[in-house]
Amino acid sequence: MENFDWTCFTRRIAIKSDIHKLYKAWTCTDEIEKWFLSKAKFFSSEGSELKTSELFTSGCAYEWSWYLYSEIERGKIIHANAKDLIRFSFAGDCLVEVKLIQKNDLVIVELRQSNIPTDDRSKRGIRLGCESGWSFFLLNLKSVYEHGVDLRNKNPELQGMINN
Repeated sequence: MENFDWTCFTRRIAIKSDIHKLYKAWTCTDEIEKWFLSKAKFFSSEGSELKTSELFTSGCAYEWSWYLYSEIERGKIIHANAKDLIRFSFAGDCLVEVKLIQKNDLVIVELRQSNIPTDDRSKRGIRLGCESGWSFFLLNLKSVYEHGVDLRNKNPELQGMINN
C-alpha cells in the first residue's frame, strides 16, 4: 500500500445519453434527486434558493442529503460551464470535478475527487468511503438515464446495503 494514492481517485462510466441531459442531471434539483440525493437545495451567490428546475452556476452553494443518512453535506459550486464541466467542494475541503465527454451516442462521465486529507479517518471515510459511494451513484446515474430504474435503497429497515 506504500504506492497507493490516498489523496485522490477517478471514476469513469459510459452512459448512453445526451451530454445536455447528463449535465442537467448534475446541476438541477429535479434531476439530481432522481439518481443521487433524497433532497437537494441550491442557493445563488446572493443566498436565495434556486427553483427546482433551475441549473446551478459557478458561485452557488448547496445542501445535500441522502436516503437513510441524517448528515447534510454543504459546499460550494466552484465552476459550472453550462456544458460539460462542473467542480464543487465536497467532504470538507475536497474538490470533485465532473467532466462529460460525448463519444457518439455515449457520454463518458469522469469524476475525480482530490485534495483528500491523509489522516487515518479521512483515508477510511473519504478516500475509501467516497470512492465506493461515487462508484454506486455513477452506476445508478447510468441505470436511471438509460433504463429509468433507480437502484437506491430507501427502506430504513434495510441498513448497510451497498445501495444505501
